[in-house]
Amino acid sequence: MRLWLVRHAATAVPAGVCCGRWDVPADPAATARAADVLHAVLPRSALWWASPQRRARQLADALAARRPMAPPVVDTRLAEFDFGTWEGQPWDALPRAALDAWAADFADHIVGGGESVRALLTRVRAALGDTLRALQDHRDTDAVWFTHAGVIRAVRYTVDRGWDAVPARGEDWPAAAPACGGWCAVDIDPARVTGGH
Repeated sequence: MRLWLVRHAATAVPAGVCCGRWDVPADPAATARAADVLHAVLPRSALWWASPQRRARQLADALAARRPMAPPVVDTRLAEFDFGTWEGQPWDALPRAALDAWAADFADHIVGGGESVRALLTRVRAALGDTLRALQDHRDTDAVWFTHAGVIRAVRYTVDRGWDAVPARGEDWPAAAPACGGWCAVDIDPARVTGGH
């Protein structure tokens, strides 16, 4: 199975500001440019899912306007990481003690009262399992998620480290993610990823 992980187009949120579950729209021109590129790159036959957040749905809708495709299934599990009260705050304005608390318990600290990395992994892995089952049921080999950097990192971590792995430190978490409007594709062996779950 190949999973295409598409990150929403750029937003107006300034660099250095925490933006996770904060439901800001993407820039329309950036969305249109990304959709033009994706129209040429993404497979014609695929199953489609999208985060419920506006910036991800905008890109899915823009692509749907360029090609005949079924509307993507909106899945709340593909939403960006929930930073709670940190949303919309400059990273350098967050209390040092709060950042240190997260670093000390990277997997299980509930960031800003939002969610933990373990919770993100749990929901993304559940969505991944459902995607694999849907592909098997429909006899398709490609799936596309319109989503966010945090979700993409969670998928990559799972594919690289295994279904049950949990990062002990921030250094264990993937730093790389596609730029806004970009994408990556991961080939997934269902038996290896799900580990029989």
